[in-house]
Amino acid sequence: MPVTHGSSASVAVLLALFMAPVVGSGLAGAAMAQSAPSDARPYDDKLMRLSEILGAVHYLRELCGANESQKWRETMKELMDTEGSTALRRARLTRSFNNGYRAYSRTYNACSPSAQTAITRFLTEGAEIAESLVKTAP
Repeated sequence: MPVTHGSSASVAVLLALFMAPVVGSGLAGAAMAQSAPSDARPYDDKLMRLSEILGAVHYLRELCGANESQKWRETMKELMDTEGSTALRRARLTRSFNNGYRAYSRTYNACSPSAQTAITRFLTEGAEIAESLVKTAP
């Protein structure tokens, strides 16, 4: 289900969550939001893409029987708790997550090799984004 509504620590948590399935499962391998000047961060484009990926992964992993319950949604909530400093910022993060979730819920209604490939690609991309955010965090 979609989300209903920062710090380097949250990025580290994201990196750990993205890396665990990539390493543990042996898997290999956007919505860009414009920020209001008062709450803009230099990493917002990456953060919004990561939010979108979280939404897609939440839907697809559940569809493919990963039995992770609300793991990816809870990760998004943690991200919003640390990075959603204003109502506008929280709304942008929520919109990105929901866009990722909805896009794949319209595309896939059963787990398929294509859905598995999408999961692999999203986990890899999410790990790369999270790692780049950790490297650039103060």
